[in-house]
Amino acid sequence: MGRTYLVVTFGVGLGALNTGNNLLYLVLGLLLSVIILSGVLSERCIKDLTVRRVGTDGAFAGEPFAFRWGLTRRQGHAFALTLSEVDSPLTGEGGVGYLPAGAEHVVRADLTAPRRGPLKLTGVRITTTWPLGLFAKTRVFALEGTLLVYPRRGFACADPGEAAVGHVGEANNPHRLDGTGDVAGLRELGEHEDARRVHWLKSASVGKLLKVEREREERRTYILGVQAGLTGDALERRCEEVAEQAHRLLEAGHEVGLELPQQRLRPGAGSGQERAILRALAWLGFEEQREEAA
Repeated sequence: MGRTYLVVTFGVGLGALNTGNNLLYLVLGLLLSVIILSGVLSERCIKDLTVRRVGTDGAFAGEPFAFRWGLTRRQGHAFALTLSEVDSPLTGEGGVGYLPAGAEHVVRADLTAPRRGPLKLTGVRITTTWPLGLFAKTRVFALEGTLLVYPRRGFACADPGEAAVGHVGEANNPHRLDGTGDVAGLRELGEHEDARRVHWLKSASVGKLLKVEREREERRTYILGVQAGLTGDALERRCEEVAEQAHRLLEAGHEVGLELPQQRLRPGAGSGQERAILRALAWLGFEEQREEAA
């Protein structure tokens, strides 16, 4: 739009010079006044703003992740705002077309981090080119923070090794029924048994309620580790392998622990354990920054 406006203004200016028409001079003056006014309007758009970081659910190196800011305007209206992190290796930006006064608007952006580890955030840049796109007005809000980037997600070529603990007694016997594994067979539903396991199609064909019996899956405990002395690409590759192995094992229902040169995580299961492993791997090699942040 800005380029078109400049071309029109230039054309009107040429016409006014060639013809000497007073009306064209008047129109030219109006067009030039609007250019000056657009700079004033752009400046007003970035005033009376308040911004805060909402953050992200999880940032992985080398792939886009959702990052959010909370943006509020105390009075008036703002248009065509673009938000990004200033002086940061993060790439990407988010935008909002219209921001009314009073209510907080959550702005979402797809950012990408180049490497694993903690990234220091110093401020948020807000830019607007409204209304004509001729002027870009920018304001930087000083906002300290740290973004922890998890290892890059990929394929793990290395084998996780033997389980530290196998099944014991009947607790994790794969041949016990009423589990979540493969289907072992069908039998008639007994009194007071869970009706959610009824196979309705087979039950309708034979005229009685049949329950699906499944084998109980074998649950094991694995201890993953990163050797001491690794640096550079070797350390990054090992962190990626451990993160992928942990994800695969936890998805299968196993318990996973982690041994690092200066830290040890007890075996556990579930998404909380995976998040704890990812955080430990992200801080590996950045212990000094972790102590400063603490």
